[in-house]
Amino acid sequence: MHPAGLTRLMALLTAVAVATLGCAHTQEPERRMYLIAEDASSIDFQEDAPGIGGAGADAYCNELQKQCYTKCMRRKPEIPSIEKHSGKHKEHCTTKCLNEFMDCIKKMEEVERQEAQSKKLQFPSMSKALDWLKAHTPEAPPGTHVIVAGVGFVIAIIGGVLFLVPI
Repeated sequence: MHPAGLTRLMALLTAVAVATLGCAHTQEPERRMYLIAEDASSIDFQEDAPGIGGAGADAYCNELQKQCYTKCMRRKPEIPSIEKHSGKHKEHCTTKCLNEFMDCIKKMEEVERQEAQSKKLQFPSMSKALDWLKAHTPEAPPGTHVIVAGVGFVIAIIGGVLFLVPI
């Protein structure tokens, strides 16, 4: 390879390496947990956090799928070439109801995403965030996302104590 071409290649590789690594002297955000309340036993967050515990959307959509399949198998297929209760009929109902199940799951996920968005809090500094959270703890149940000066946190209960934990 020609020396000028080699120099250009080295310059290009150096520029790419610097661009991907970023600035070496930039400090990482401090990953500290912040105490909100020493006793979280008085916080009744179950009503405020319907997504905690999981399986609700799947169970609901699964039940809809079962009902869809039962109803579909009772009726004559919409497609005239398919005989009732045949293998093709079962396949048709399975596909149709699986699509309904997937649509249900997508809708439930969208509802959960919108609820999570509405539970995000933003503060310019940690002291303002802690002051607000101490005063409004019941309004910010565990699982709530908090953004302080661009750094994400989540509210958690650890050993009966309420904390602000980095994400």
